[in-house]
Amino acid sequence: MTKILITEFINQDSLNNLKKKFEVKYDENLCENNKELEKKIKDCDGLIVRNKTLVNSKILDNANNLKFIGRLGVGLDNIDTEYCKNNDIHVQPATGMNADSVAEYVLSSSLSLIKKIPMFHAGTIKGDWPRTAIKSAELKQKYLGVIGFGIIGKKVAEYGLKNGLKILAYDPYLKELNDKQINAELSNLAHIYERSDIISLHLPLTEETKNLINKSSFSQMKKKPIIINTSRGTVVNENDLIDAYNENLISGFALDVFENEPIKSEFYKKINPEMNCILTPHISGVTTESNVRVSDFIVKKTIEFFN
Repeated sequence: MTKILITEFINQDSLNNLKKKFEVKYDENLCENNKELEKKIKDCDGLIVRNKTLVNSKILDNANNLKFIGRLGVGLDNIDTEYCKNNDIHVQPATGMNADSVAEYVLSSSLSLIKKIPMFHAGTIKGDWPRTAIKSAELKQKYLGVIGFGIIGKKVAEYGLKNGLKILAYDPYLKELNDKQINAELSNLAHIYERSDIISLHLPLTEETKNLINKSSFSQMKKKPIIINTSRGTVVNENDLIDAYNENLISGFALDVFENEPIKSEFYKKINPEMNCILTPHISGVTTESNVRVSDFIVKKTIEFFN
């Protein structure tokens, strides 16, 4: 019987459907124990992971029967895709299944930060009354720069347009925008840095995108924008980001992804509770609804593959 190993959390109903078809080993904490994973993967035909499981060559060398990897999410930087390609292992991401969730996160963060809600909150609970000391703004007619214009980037643009934002889009693989339903202006990075009030990142982690947003980038940002990163932590240089905020080059930031997850104390020490910022534990794409969609999609693709 086909054996499937699942190393991180999955929707229970989706898991039950998978169990009807295959022999399933499920341990949502296995992602934290590589030695145990090396043992359990030996005779498995399929593997289902999220982003915490490091599917590197050492793990894959132990996978004697592996033919399929399902990714409960989008990014593939935790999977050695080159190894998989060379060894006929099919890698299936849940493309687009969490796009609405991420777009809602970006929009809610944009609203919160442009209205300085974290700063108002910090001042108020401290016993101050910063009603006039802090100046907030409105979202309408502001420019949202979307860096990375794939499925999620386009969904973010759609949500932004519905809430009165103007969209600037950048994607190195796009030469023109063919989607007539999205009223966006295709731009280069310099243009986005110069004109954006909010910048949202939706890029995979590659050698080209690592530290893409850095000291040089921040120095080009004319309007002191808000930075929102829901892609991968090292797309933004975290030290340069904090410096940019402290030097008043940006007006706020929302980070859902980090260079180290969980965050290390060295980073926390740089965060002042009165900063205009939002920090969340890699949850922008994880809601009750998106978990169902992502899980159902990967279970469906697993069944289709082995059929």
